This record gives sequence, structure tokens and C-alpha cells, in this order.
Amino acid sequence: MIEIFIENVIAFFQTKTGYAILFVLIIIATFLLVKVFKKTFKKYVLDDVLNSNDSTNYAFFQHIITASIYIAGFATAMYMVPSLRTFSASLLAGAGIFAVAIGFASQKAVSNIISGLFIVIFKPFRVNDRLTIGNDIAGVVEDITLRHTVLRSYQNHRFVIPNALISDKVVVNADLIDAKVCKFVKFKVDYKTDLKQAIDIIQKLAENHPLTVDNRGEEDIENNTPIVSVRAVEWSDYAIILRASIWAKDASDAFVISCDLNESVKIAFDEAGIEIPKGITIK
Repeated sequence: MIEIFIENVIAFFQTKTGYAILFVLIIIATFLLVKVFKKTFKKYVLDDVLNSNDSTNYAFFQHIITASIYIAGFATAMYMVPSLRTFSASLLAGAGIFAVAIGFASQKAVSNIISGLFIVIFKPFRVNDRLTIGNDIAGVVEDITLRHTVLRSYQNHRFVIPNALISDKVVVNADLIDAKVCKFVKFKVDYKTDLKQAIDIIQKLAENHPLTVDNRGEEDIENNTPIVSVRAVEWSDYAIILRASIWAKDASDAFVISCDLNESVKIAFDEAGIEIPKGITIK
């Protein structure tokens, strides 16, 4: 009975209706396999390395495997249906001009894939790196796919940038080697100001900030070099510009320090009677 049933099933799937059902089943199985693979990969691989730089390779590997499953599934579905197999063969044999047109049209897609591979191999940036591209695009790398790179802006927007395009741009990577940054914070004071007093105020407030990093070497410490350097960098028409050089763990901490320092220095200057000239812009 079992052998007869199997023979009937095989015979059914050799009919036109059977081929159509087989084609649909293979396509459904392909999508289900991709879904299972993504869930399994995320659960056992991506979640363990999500916050590490190594997640770049794993994420890109996931996209490659996913694309391979789709290609294999659709190719198998077409191969299992004789009419589609013949149709695809006739297309390959008689669509030379169409193939050339598709080739030209797919150059950008191929270029994006190759650029994506180069990004993963040479690692000019990785997942979770903070990038600045040109004057308008800045954010954290969220994903690197076969076609594009996804940047999450600091306002939680998403920039979808083709890999070929990003490969041709000058990219500022805040995390490529060392995430520490030296933040320049400028203040303007009146020409009548006691510069030593103003510099001491800025220096103490900056050094006492909890996010300030001591980036001095052994020689600097032996020579009592201050943690924060404050210098008079410019004479303008109405003021002397003082610049504090403050080291922070990363760009986010540096931004917080600069904001807090603007507030605390203003209060300290008011208490010390130090005037801040009006009518100029610090560049």
C-alpha cells in the first residue's frame, strides 16, 4: 500500500498541476528556511556579539547566507518544473541583447556587493562605529548589507547609503583605532580680564568634570603638566579667545563636557566679575 501511495504521489507531481504545487511548495519552503535561519542565527550568534566590533562579520555573513538560500531555492524551484527549465534555457539561448542590457543595469548592484565585501575585509568601519560622511551625514553604523550600509543618526533617523557610494567618500571614523577625542571648547573674555584667573577657573572646572579623561603620559605627569590645557589662542576686535583642550572617552562624552562647561564657566565668570564681550562669534 505504501509503495502504491508513493508511486501515486510521484505520478501526481509529474503532472502540470503537480509541478505547479511543487513550485509553490519549494518557494514557501525557501522563505520558511530563511526565517528559521535568521531566528537561529540571531539567537545563537548575533545576540552574543551585538555590542562588539566582531558583529560586523557576523551580520554580513548572515546577509550572504540569506541571499544564497533565496538563490538556491528559486533555482531549485525552476529546475524541478520542466516547462520552466525549458523556458529558462530558451531565455539564456535567445536573449543576448536582453542579457547585455541587464548586465549594464546590474553594474551598480555588483559594484555595491564588491564594495560591501571590501568594507568587511578591510574594515574602514564596523557595526557600532560612529561615522561622519561629508557635511550632512553622521551617525552610528547599524548594519552592513550586500547592497548598502545603514547609519542611525543621533536623531534616530536612518541613512541608507549604497556601499559603492560610501567607498568613494572620505569617511571620518571616530572609533577606528582609538575612541578617545580631544574636544576644543572656546571662551571669550574681555581685554581687561585677569587671564590667569580666567584660565584657572576654566582649568579647574574642566579637570573636575567626571567625564574628563587624564590622557597625560608618564613624562607629562612628572613635569606636572595639567590634565586640561587652556591657552589664549586669538585676539579678536572685542575679546581674547581662550581654548580648553579636554580629553574624553568618546565624542558623546566630549559633547556633554562642552555643554556642562559652557554653563559652569558662565556661572563662575559671573561670580568672579569676569565679563564676556558681546557682538562677536567664536569660530
